[in-house]
Amino acid sequence: MSERKVLNKYYPPDFDPSKIPKLKLPKDRQYVVRLMAPFNMRCKTCGEYIYKGKKFNARKETIINELYMGLPIFRFYIKCTRCLAEITFKTDPVNTDYAMEHGATRNFQAEKLIEEEVKRIQDEREEEELNNPMKVLENRTKDSKMEMEVIENLQELQELNQRQAQVDFEGMIGLYRDIEKRKVEQEKEEDELETRDMLQRALIKRLRDSDSDPDSEKEEAESSSSQSNKSSANKPTDILTASKPTETQGASAGVVKKAKIESWEQSVGTLGGVKSLGSLVVQRKPTAAVNKPSTAASSLKTDSLASKTAESTNASKPMITQKSITAACTSGRHLRWKRKFCASRHLTF
Repeated sequence: MSERKVLNKYYPPDFDPSKIPKLKLPKDRQYVVRLMAPFNMRCKTCGEYIYKGKKFNARKETIINELYMGLPIFRFYIKCTRCLAEITFKTDPVNTDYAMEHGATRNFQAEKLIEEEVKRIQDEREEEELNNPMKVLENRTKDSKMEMEVIENLQELQELNQRQAQVDFEGMIGLYRDIEKRKVEQEKEEDELETRDMLQRALIKRLRDSDSDPDSEKEEAESSSSQSNKSSANKPTDILTASKPTETQGASAGVVKKAKIESWEQSVGTLGGVKSLGSLVVQRKPTAAVNKPSTAASSLKTDSLASKTAESTNASKPMITQKSITAACTSGRHLRWKRKFCASRHLTF
């Protein structure tokens, strides 16, 4: 497969370009082109307006035997958008424009016609001046006379306007100055009124403040003294230094009062206070003080005491029965613990 962007193509050695057949087309053949209307026009058959910039599928052809400085002139055929009548126009390289041929009339051409007329008159005058020098002097004198007449007419019109108007410029200036003075005076008066209002408000405020000063000073002094007393009485370190009152005796009745127990001095909980838990704690009985006897009596006493303590320990030990063992085994969670418990008591599980 060959390359897409090839610059040098292959030509065989026996290539002859004269043998290539050429297309024979007529010189006045027509092409279909897409164009926009070059100017505003109106159709002659139906009166439809076709505005500049309207797009058409037109037929284009070259006019035979019509050239301008070697440039060909083209003709275009379009159809009316309403009645489909054929409209033709061609290029105008002389005026760098388009010229209407038939089927419609060009609109808004008055300004163009005036410009063309002025240009034509100017060209004729230049041609006369080139050929006849006396004509140049005549044209100059005519132009100067025209200028003088125009200036005179302007001066007459200005004089007439001044007579009819009768405007007093000095009076107008005086009125303007009076208005400016009034404005300045009015502004001064407004400023004075504002300053007076502000001063009155300030005086009233000061009087009110002076009336309320002694009362407020007394209140402030009382409040400050009370706060100082409170602060001196209730210092945070007084708890550490203050002595704890234990008992206070009444002067008249002689009644003993207990001191108030603070929350941090209170006990979290006691066993003796609750009746249901009092049976768990056994208070130790005080032993009576006895004189030392002889050695034999003391040994007898010690033997009797040992026998009594053994009996008391045997009595204090709980009696193990079959019901208690089964209840303990059934209430346990693990089988291993049950077996160990039974093995320690020499029982069968």
